[in-house]
Amino acid sequence: MNFSVFSQQEINNYKYLIIPEKFDFVKSTDQYRTSSLTKFLFNKKGFKVFLSNESFPSDLQSNRCLALITDVLDESSMFTTKSIIQFKDCYGKVIFTSKEGKSKEKRYRQAYHESIRNAFNTMSNFSYSYQPLNVQKIIEDEVVENTSDIKIDKETIVTPKVIVVEKVIEEPTIEEDTTNNEVNLLYAQPNSSGFQLVNMTPKVVFLILKTNLQDTFVIKDKNGILYKKGAIWVAQYYVNNKLVEKDYQIKF
Repeated sequence: MNFSVFSQQEINNYKYLIIPEKFDFVKSTDQYRTSSLTKFLFNKKGFKVFLSNESFPSDLQSNRCLALITDVLDESSMFTTKSIIQFKDCYGKVIFTSKEGKSKEKRYRQAYHESIRNAFNTMSNFSYSYQPLNVQKIIEDEVVENTSDIKIDKETIVTPKVIVVEKVIEEPTIEEDTTNNEVNLLYAQPNSSGFQLVNMTPKVVFLILKTNLQDTFVIKDKNGILYKKGAIWVAQYYVNNKLVEKDYQIKF
């Protein structure tokens, strides 16, 4: 896949890069210094880069959509190590994929370093310059993309479409949380697209959709995201064009 002007503009819209502390093709954290090398390369290109196990700046802690996830994919064959660098946004959407970097080295560390560097060098025809991202529009677009029907098991207490209690069918209600000064407890009930989060009533507070980013979900129908911050889950969503942020404890 060749780098395009469109992809260049999209990458410029992100303030940070987050690199996994452990890529899928290695067995331990930063094995062969693969994550550290990738961070080093993109730091040289002017990006603000963090490994996923490092402390993030406050704005990134509050909003993971400011960052692209930078992954390295292993496409190796029997005698050739092959690496591809890929950028994804906070919802797992692929923004850019590099050309393949190759190495004939037999030693793992040298082979991975050479193939990652060669994949990085295929991206040499662009320069990075941060231009702020319209985060609200990204959230709204992603929620619209993920509004497919959610299938719920019959044993689930509440469904997104109807509540069935002794053959009586009612329209569902999603309870609006009005408590701002304490951490609320919710229970996660799985479905095919993610979870529905219910309180003790029980009533549905949120319907959340899975993403490819660890501990991060899209909040369906609320133009927002849910992500983990320490032991607390933070919900950020828009009400009347105003950003609302609330903390929860969630039992999965």
